[in-house]
Amino acid sequence: MLIYLPIILLGWAVGALVNYLSDVLPWKRRLTKPFCIHCQAPIPWSNYMFWPRRCPGCAKRRGWRAWCVEIFYVVSAVLLWNSPAEKLGYWGGLFLLAYFGLVVVVDMEFKLILHPVSIFGAVVGLGIGIYLHGWQYTLIGGVVGYGSMYALYVLGAGLLWLVNRMRGQKVDDVALGFGDVNLSGILGLILGWPGIGLGLILAIFIAGAVSLVYLLVMLALRKYRLFAAIPYGPFLIAGAMVLIYFREALQTLIK
Repeated sequence: MLIYLPIILLGWAVGALVNYLSDVLPWKRRLTKPFCIHCQAPIPWSNYMFWPRRCPGCAKRRGWRAWCVEIFYVVSAVLLWNSPAEKLGYWGGLFLLAYFGLVVVVDMEFKLILHPVSIFGAVVGLGIGIYLHGWQYTLIGGVVGYGSMYALYVLGAGLLWLVNRMRGQKVDDVALGFGDVNLSGILGLILGWPGIGLGLILAIFIAGAVSLVYLLVMLALRKYRLFAAIPYGPFLIAGAMVLIYFREALQTLIK
């Protein structure tokens, strides 16, 4: 059991890093000392990382997301140790999972994918893709991923313009943002060709299933709002994660 203690501590540290980046980058666009998102007061590192996790200025506690992210990465670190990601190994799989977590958390909370995060992901994705697939299939995957989502982005913008004209009022919520286009290109680099094709198909199915559940819940609660946007980045990440971390299980299921 003691052998897992360093792995658990590593998972917690990765989760803490994802939380920190998710807290400061959307607000400051750069690395800074921790601060309270409610009153902007600085928070000591010991307070931010350990206990009581409360702002010394306004006494607001950090949200439940911080705990969920850290628990997720502790569990993930242990699971990856016992079953490393195919070809990427333990460290590569954990590193990529940290990047995915940052994208998902920021997109869910702010409905955006930051350009610096996308640039970093493109560099990392290119390196991983060339290592896994060679440069030709990596570049083809990147082009297909970016091009496919860009086509959907343009189509969505056209439909939104048409809806605005027909309704006579402006609707600002969009299903896809340009950050999703960039993310699809990054995932195309990582998955290569033809992996990105299957990754996008999985993302569409996952998005459809989750959106249906969301629709039914909102209708039951009478809180449904027409044209409400749901962040699409987490679905793209989910499709890629199935292929990267659960490929063997998927192949067994298909057979």
